[in-house]
Amino acid sequence: MQIYNLGKVPWDESQLIYHALARLGREALSLVSPASPYVCVGFHQDVEQEVDLDFCRANHVPVFRREVGGGAVYLDGDQLFFQLILHKDNPQVPRRKETFYRKFLQPVMDVYRFIGIPAEYRPINDLVAGSRKISGTGAGEIGDSVVFVGNLIVDFNYEMMTRVLKVPDEKFRDKVHKTLYDNVSTIRRELGPDALALWPESRLNALLAEAFQKMLGPMRPADKDAALIEEMDALRKRMLTAKWLHQKGRRMEARDVKIRAGVNVLHRVHKAPGGLMRADVEMRDGRFGRVHLSGDFYCFPEEAIHWLEKRVENASPDSLRQILTAFYSETGAETPGIGIDDWMLILAEGK
Repeated sequence: MQIYNLGKVPWDESQLIYHALARLGREALSLVSPASPYVCVGFHQDVEQEVDLDFCRANHVPVFRREVGGGAVYLDGDQLFFQLILHKDNPQVPRRKETFYRKFLQPVMDVYRFIGIPAEYRPINDLVAGSRKISGTGAGEIGDSVVFVGNLIVDFNYEMMTRVLKVPDEKFRDKVHKTLYDNVSTIRRELGPDALALWPESRLNALLAEAFQKMLGPMRPADKDAALIEEMDALRKRMLTAKWLHQKGRRMEARDVKIRAGVNVLHRVHKAPGGLMRADVEMRDGRFGRVHLSGDFYCFPEEAIHWLEKRVENASPDSLRQILTAFYSETGAETPGIGIDDWMLILAEGK
C-alpha cells in the first residue's frame, strides 16, 4: 500500500488524485489540501439547486462534482484531507456502513485526541468535540475500489460556506450560518489561535499517516508518477466540464442542509388553500429546534403564529398533531384555508 503525503496541491488535484488512484486500482492513503478554495458537490446533487453559481462565478470560486455522495461543501487550505482507497474485496473493509465508518474514523479520532481535542464517534459518519462536528467524511465506490474521504478541520470559513449555498432567502441563510457555527468546530476554536503554530499542516499530516499505518500496516511513500498524472489529466478533461458539473441529480421538493449527524436545517414550502406557507426548521436529534413560520396566509390574531412556533420548539414530530389540536382549541386562533393537515405537511412531511 502507498502513501501520497503531498501537502498543498492545486484545488482540482485535491479531488482528482483519489478518483485517479481508485480507477488505477491502487490501494493508497492520500494526504492533501487545496492551495485555493472551491466548492464540492455530492455525486447525486443538482448543482443548480444546491450552489449559488452566480456568486461563485463572481468571486472566482470553482465548483466540482465528486463521485462520492454527500452534500455541498466549501473547501479551502484550512481543511486537511485524508483519502483512503482500498479494494472492495480487501478483508479490512467491513460490509456494514456504520462498522466501516467507526473503524476508519478511529485513526482520525486518535489524532484529535493526541493534540488535545476529546473527539468522539457519532453514528453514522461524524466525529464530534462535545456537541460540535469536527470532521466531515464520506465514502463511495469508484471502479473496483472503496474510497473513504474526510478532513481535519484546522479552521473554517463559516461565512463563505453559507454564502456559496443556494438558499430560498436571506433569513434562511442567517439560520444556516448560526446553526453551522453552533454545530461545527475547528482545531483553532477548540485549542485557541496558538494551536495553528503548535500543530502545522506537516505535523498533522504526519500524525494522520502514523495513525492509519498503525491500523493498516506500513505504507510505501509515493509521489505522482506518469501513470497517475496521465489518469488525472484524463479525468480533468471529463470532470471539469460543464456537462459533468450540471448533470441533474435527484430533484428535491424541499431544502435540507445537514450540519452534523442529528442536526439539519430544513426549508419547506406548501401552497395551501389559504395561501403560501413557508417553514424554516432546525431539527436536533429527532426533535424540533428553532422554528420560523411565514407565508402570505392570514392568521387571527397575528401573534398566534409566534405562539405556535414556541409550542413546536423542542417537541417531537410524533406529538405534532396533538400540539396543533391543542393550539387551535386553547388559543382560539384562526388560519382561514390552513388546517392541521397543512401544518403537518410543512413541519413533518405529513406524518
